[in-house]
Amino acid sequence: MGAIENLEKMLAEGKDSALLRYGLADAYFKRAEYNNAVSHLKAAVEQDPDYSAAWKLLGKTLAEAGREKEAVRTFRQGIAVAERKGDVQAAREMKVFLKRLEKER
Repeated sequence: MGAIENLEKMLAEGKDSALLRYGLADAYFKRAEYNNAVSHLKAAVEQDPDYSAAWKLLGKTLAEAGREKEAVRTFRQGIAVAERKGDVQAAREMKVFLKRLEKER
């Protein structure tokens, strides 16, 4: 059984958490299954609105899926979360991604 199957099994067993959702999303992202990744990342930030890494991956995933407007909004929200938490590195990375997206538009 692969990583995604194991994580999906845990989710089906009721072991839902922001970290589990992030792990699933990351695995789906690596397989370029962006819609699956987005749904799990949205669940992760609903469960833990201060999860900077989930905001960052959500923005990247939306951008890869061609959903640039959503990605821009997500990065802005993620930057605000990261700055409020003092998560300097995540905020910096999201600002770089945001700048690239805005240049492409």
